Amino acid sequence: MRAPRPKVAIAAVAVAALAVAGCAESDRGDSGTSQNDTLVFGVAGDPKVLDPSLASDGESLRVARQVFETLVRPEEGGTKITPGLAESWTPDATGTVWTFKLRSGVKFHDGTDFNAEAVCVNFNRWYNSTGLMQSPDVTPYWQDVMGGFAKNERDDLPESLFKSCTAKDATTVDLAFTRVSSKVPAALMLPSFSIHSPKALTDYQASNITGSADDVKYPSYAMEHPTGTGPFKFKAWDIANKTLTLERNEEYTGPQKAKLKTLIFKTISDENARKQALRSGDIQGYDLVGPADVEPLKNEGFNMLTRPAFNILYLAINQKGNPKLADIKVRQAIAHALNRQALVDSKLPPGAKVASQFMPDTVDGWNPTVPTYDYNVEKAKQLLAEAGATNLTLRFHYPTEVTRPYMPNPKDIFELLSNDLKAVGITVQGIPLKWSPDYLNATTSGSAHDLHFLGWTGDYGDGYNFIGTMFDRQKDEWGFNNPALFEQFKQADTTADPAARFELYKQLNAKVMEFLPGVPVSHSPPAIVFGKDVTGVKASPLTDERFATAEFKS
Repeated sequence: MRAPRPKVAIAAVAVAALAVAGCAESDRGDSGTSQNDTLVFGVAGDPKVLDPSLASDGESLRVARQVFETLVRPEEGGTKITPGLAESWTPDATGTVWTFKLRSGVKFHDGTDFNAEAVCVNFNRWYNSTGLMQSPDVTPYWQDVMGGFAKNERDDLPESLFKSCTAKDATTVDLAFTRVSSKVPAALMLPSFSIHSPKALTDYQASNITGSADDVKYPSYAMEHPTGTGPFKFKAWDIANKTLTLERNEEYTGPQKAKLKTLIFKTISDENARKQALRSGDIQGYDLVGPADVEPLKNEGFNMLTRPAFNILYLAINQKGNPKLADIKVRQAIAHALNRQALVDSKLPPGAKVASQFMPDTVDGWNPTVPTYDYNVEKAKQLLAEAGATNLTLRFHYPTEVTRPYMPNPKDIFELLSNDLKAVGITVQGIPLKWSPDYLNATTSGSAHDLHFLGWTGDYGDGYNFIGTMFDRQKDEWGFNNPALFEQFKQADTTADPAARFELYKQLNAKVMEFLPGVPVSHSPPAIVFGKDVTGVKASPLTDERFATAEFKS
């Protein structure tokens, strides 16, 4: 991890940056600015891009959730589907065509009308993507959910789940799909399926992605002109000073007009620096509170919110990275070598628990009878000996300069897990890489990695979003090809009856844990904190916190 900057320097930088925006805590209420005008929220990293169609990182999607709206959205503080830009949605008899009745009188931030035609412009933009827009790093969520495009330019892309969009009238739109899928309509809650202004998409060439797959150049729309219908509008992104400013959409006609006039996201990558900035009043909230800081900050009177544990931290085993890792006994040995309970007890927040499978037990389809791998050093050594792998050396990648909801301190986690592996005779070569783009690129492509840890925070409340996202197709992160397993996932995804689908998820969880492509480590309830005088925000298991409801106590 990057060494913390000197505290005085941190405070000076934060105050200077916020003073430019007119929102330093010391100014609020003393300079004629209303106390409830501005909230500055500390985040761990910069957004990657402001067009959520092109994003998969949490900070980009956090901004998108304030600026854009989707057809359906999660209930506040939960995972259930509720109305968004659509008031209702119904499938036809085949389950492949869904009719959405839209809210009327909605305007985009540029003053143009939201209607059924606008919905189709957006879906057709995604579906008809070409060139770099088909790169898995450019349109990740479209490919995770919909698969391919109208004309696939890569051999590994499947047929698109999406088929067509038809505007029946201004407030009625039909979305047709090639098959029944567990992803519809739940996945349409994702910020990546936000509806954009067609005029802005054209004016700022939103799909004009240039550069190369290794060096993507985004158009001005994605960096300077995101245009949605949400309660906040984009105002400015000061990349040098690490601040992104949103302002209230005064014309918003949705369920909750923003109570704040200005919302600023301030990047403070160091966890201790975020805590100091909160205590000094330079920011009025931050995410990813360190486990050791939860109780002290709560006792100081700060408004501490704890999200339900809706995530998974896992150790991935790349079966192409080292031939020995294709041996199930070696993978079992790695699982038995890890003292996951010690990691949970020492490094994760209160309420964290050891994971038995790749989804939390709050999701339908979780299976209490999956194969499990208890901490057993002697069993691990025995399995390595049986596999002829007593002199095993593994490259273990871990990330730097990042904090994730499931991973509060990557270096500490790496050290604990690598020490466990060394204790059973495995030689570990630690490879630290900056989170974005180095670590993500290295661990999700190619075969240069043997072990790494990553995680997943659920996007919506269906089990396929966990296990299907990871294991329903061949992926470089895991390095295996298991057609029989992939076919079972396809069967589950296309099962319309929820009860039957959940039973198939149970079977899949057992199959995955028997095959053991990696080791599920833990589920964590991440914390988000606000100032003592800030209220109105409800913690979301999907990290879908709504800043439109935030306000300062009078």
